[in-house]
Amino acid sequence: MKKYYPVLTYAGTLPFIFCTLCFIFNIQTVPVLGQVNQILGTYSIIISSFIAGSHWGIHLNLSDKWEVYLPIFSNINAVFIWISFIIFPFKVLLIILVISFFALLLIDLNLFKKDLISRKYFHTRSLVTLIVTTNLIISGIYA
Repeated sequence: MKKYYPVLTYAGTLPFIFCTLCFIFNIQTVPVLGQVNQILGTYSIIISSFIAGSHWGIHLNLSDKWEVYLPIFSNINAVFIWISFIIFPFKVLLIILVISFFALLLIDLNLFKKDLISRKYFHTRSLVTLIVTTNLIISGIYA
């Protein structure tokens, strides 16, 4: 499965790209799926929580300060993003999501420096974060 994760990771950017294109072309609703802002918001929350959850999994094999920080940040991230989705306007949520994705990438940078994740994985995460955050920013401009 390790050789498939880059393909799956890049494929995970397709909903971000799709929603961005919908906003650019002023498509607010997608039949069957609903409002584009709801599609993008919920998918972003899922992906942000998924990445934070991967950090939770990494902490299980650690015995230093990261053993404590990773699960705490994972929970804080998931709850904060969820609450943000509920209480903030869509464009504010997008800003919070961009910050969240970069914060998650900074954690991965530290994990990479400690040799806890591979160079290939960190490179993939970096490029995907760039794709995702760029699409969130463009969506915020056009939404």
